[in-house]
Amino acid sequence: MIDADGYRPNVGMIICNHENQVLWARRVGENAWQFPQGGIQRSETPEQAMLRELEEEVGTAKVGIIGRTRGWLRYDVPRSPQRARRRYRGQKQIWFLLRFEGEEGEINLQTSQPEFEEWRWVDYWAPVNEIIAFKRRVYWQALRELAPLIGAGPPPTEPRGLPRPIMMAPERR
Repeated sequence: MIDADGYRPNVGMIICNHENQVLWARRVGENAWQFPQGGIQRSETPEQAMLRELEEEVGTAKVGIIGRTRGWLRYDVPRSPQRARRRYRGQKQIWFLLRFEGEEGEINLQTSQPEFEEWRWVDYWAPVNEIIAFKRRVYWQALRELAPLIGAGPPPTEPRGLPRPIMMAPERR
């Protein structure tokens, strides 16, 4: 599913523990860390997609929903020889802030199609400076919007290298 502006609908999941640290996962075969995220299928609500993606990526959906972003946050995927034939411009995402309610041993990255091979708990704001540059503004926006829900407070400093915001026309229905 790609919208009229070339963006794929997607959900992002910020999973926090009871100390308000967030789950940070390393992609299989890469030195790239990120939050779990995944596409919304045509028949799904964002909440349904979020629960399905949690099962697919971290092996459990034992979470409580603390909140979600008010609207879509977008990023463009840079063009590269590997992505030259892609059909979409980027992703538009609804971000969820979740409280993990299971035992750490229930987090299982060895799912049917593993996307991650390692995970750890990190400070709430750490991902803003660690995520790949083209996703940095979306991470900044999502974390900043959702921080008050858990009392995370403002980030210590503005992140380095924020890409320019994507200006979009109002959402088409």
